[in-house]
Amino acid sequence: MYRLLRPLLFAFDVERAHGLALSALRLPLPRAAAPDPMLAQTLFGLDFASPVGLAAGFDKDGVVARRVGVLGFGFAELGTLTPLPQTGNPRPRLFRLVEDEAVINRMGFNNGGQAAAIERLALRGVSGGLVLGINIGANKDAADRIADYETGVRAMSPFADYLTINISSPNTPGLRALQDRGALNELLARVMAARPAGGPPILLKVAPDLEPIDIDDIAELSLAHGIDALIVSNTTISRPPLRSPQAKEAGGLSGAPLHDLALERLRDFRQRLGTRLPLIGAGGIANAAQAYARIRAGASLVQLYSALVYKGPYLPARINTGLASLLRRDGFTRISDAVGVDVD
Repeated sequence: MYRLLRPLLFAFDVERAHGLALSALRLPLPRAAAPDPMLAQTLFGLDFASPVGLAAGFDKDGVVARRVGVLGFGFAELGTLTPLPQTGNPRPRLFRLVEDEAVINRMGFNNGGQAAAIERLALRGVSGGLVLGINIGANKDAADRIADYETGVRAMSPFADYLTINISSPNTPGLRALQDRGALNELLARVMAARPAGGPPILLKVAPDLEPIDIDDIAELSLAHGIDALIVSNTTISRPPLRSPQAKEAGGLSGAPLHDLALERLRDFRQRLGTRLPLIGAGGIANAAQAYARIRAGASLVQLYSALVYKGPYLPARINTGLASLLRRDGFTRISDAVGVDVD
């Protein structure tokens, strides 16, 4: 069905097509088959029926995040949400690279702000078994960006199963500087202090464009401050060989061309951290074999977004089925036994 609809969707402006996708998820949709029980895990105190999650960026304001479980996702991450509403960068700011099965975005944390999201989330109650993460960021013009993260932790903790600290978007000038050792040390100290007693796990999302010293610093400080997991990785500012006419657009590149770099970075973090900190693999995952490779490289969970544009909304259900088959082929009875076997 999606193969028939895709040309029609691709005829629309990218942001318009994205809006149509959000609207479609408000409709009654067939529910994908339940994930095989061998895919279930408990990580940082949360129960995941499937390791396949929706990455931040698709549902910035929490409009449909609770609906995506019908597609086979085990968890969904809404946002990025900033304390105050902001319009983001000027349009056009989102580009399909069809020949490369990729996306370039320079959205700039466009969202309706945390207060509006809180009203929406409070009205809709619990997430019906779907683990719900909230990705938080800083406003572009904030005088103290770390204070914005503290605000986000305090405001969104009551509504999140977990929170993600996003310091790795390339589309807010200077944001990635918070990955530097001194800034990151202060950020993590203040963020963890801002988490209320009994508050949700806090995850850190990092860029793929890191040097070895950056990886060492992030790993060390994440352990020192009690971060619950790392998401590896966000979009890249690098440009591998691309065929699409839009390849020279500025912004973060995601989709198929990010796969190798994101996998390499995941392996780097697994080698430095071992089993001391759960890892979530993101970037360029478009099928069960790629998700399985990420798991064998050290990811307990995986996230995807750009692949949905090219492979259709029920991709997570197909990945669930494929993962179970691959695990059985290799003699595993549960997914946690396969995590990191290619690196450890």
